[in-house]
Amino acid sequence: MSVSPFDSALLGNLFSDPEIAALFEDRAQISSMLLFESALAAAEARAGLIPKESATRIAEVCRDFTPDPATLAAGTASAGVPVPALVKALKAEIGGEDARYVHFGATSQDVVDTALVLQLRDAIAIIRRRIRKLAKALSAHADAHRKTVMIGRTRSQQAVPTTFGLKAAGWLAPLVRIDRRIESLASDLLRVSFGGAAGTLASIGDKAPEVESNLAEELDLPLADMPWHAQRDGLVDFASQLTSLTGALGKMGQDLVLLAQSEIAEVQPGKGGGSSTMPHKSNPVQAEMLVTLARFNAGQLGTFAQSQLHDHERCGASWLLEWLTLPQIMMATGTALAQAVEMAPDLKINTERMAENLELSRGAMLAEAATFSLADHIGRDAADKLVKEAVANSAANQSNLFDELPKLTDAPVDWDQVRDPVNYIGQADLFIDRVLSSARRGLRD
Repeated sequence: MSVSPFDSALLGNLFSDPEIAALFEDRAQISSMLLFESALAAAEARAGLIPKESATRIAEVCRDFTPDPATLAAGTASAGVPVPALVKALKAEIGGEDARYVHFGATSQDVVDTALVLQLRDAIAIIRRRIRKLAKALSAHADAHRKTVMIGRTRSQQAVPTTFGLKAAGWLAPLVRIDRRIESLASDLLRVSFGGAAGTLASIGDKAPEVESNLAEELDLPLADMPWHAQRDGLVDFASQLTSLTGALGKMGQDLVLLAQSEIAEVQPGKGGGSSTMPHKSNPVQAEMLVTLARFNAGQLGTFAQSQLHDHERCGASWLLEWLTLPQIMMATGTALAQAVEMAPDLKINTERMAENLELSRGAMLAEAATFSLADHIGRDAADKLVKEAVANSAANQSNLFDELPKLTDAPVDWDQVRDPVNYIGQADLFIDRVLSSARRGLRD
């Protein structure tokens, strides 16, 4: 039995993202921690703090050392962190005098936090690559359906006409902004963590600044202004952007679920899921997944944000909370993006059904257009009153609004032009152009 759907053999194909999961599995974390230990030894050797031969030996062993995570489990449970057990196993593997220089001057949190940063660096690259793929597909829909007029709906009711191109642009625009924010925060987030026992690097003495700089170079990470053991704002900010990202995808998914309803049937999103008893059904599984994962991350973010509350220079409880929540937020984000990337290019847009649905209100969705056109001749208040009367007559007679309006006024309005939804899409084209331009500028490879 699996505790989490993310690593369930039964539910994994629905919830998991193998590419993201590979970055956070036990062996990947161990590999990242060993990379830190190897880089630390090299940095200290460059500063003359440990023998170069020892650093070379440590690097050689770290490169090939693949301990079974299960062998570190007891030590992890005892210490509350896997580093002591890993360091002990690494020293045993190295042997001799060289072993004494492993982990020299560092603390467990230096290892775990920097390993996490290395994992997140790869994860961010995956996320941003997928955003670009999704943006490309949505840009194509926005451009291709500039003139595909459909019902605009507010508070679940028919409002005024819009276009499917503008709706697709509305799904795209948040992705551009979120990608920009992720890029910006990554420069603060992806920094080496190296502070020693309580964030002072006292154990290394005067060589500390040189070792810190060397370590950053070895790992190709920038320096932080100071050790950030108890400063988790960068991680919380990152998790917040991931939640915004899944929220944006969830909004798209929610729209698609509603547009795919049998009674509306304007869009068919992705590969439909079947029913065990109703062969006629094609359930919008992928779109539903986007909604589910958005809601999941919104809940997880509240829990994760509490990990920012560290006591003094380090708090074990807050640290453990990160380990419970951040990988799941990452997995949900990766899965949502993967589902959206697969689904978006193959959306089936039913333009005929969109046109049919435009007629359902018998012209009422263009009441605003009628009011403004009429106001040019009789004033706004009088026009508003007259159109409301025409709407009531249309409802009572089951007739079209634009068949009732000429009965109430002889104002010289071109009602044939006003009743055509194509003539009341406002600045949809302009807004699409702006979004596509922002996407081209902001999402360059």
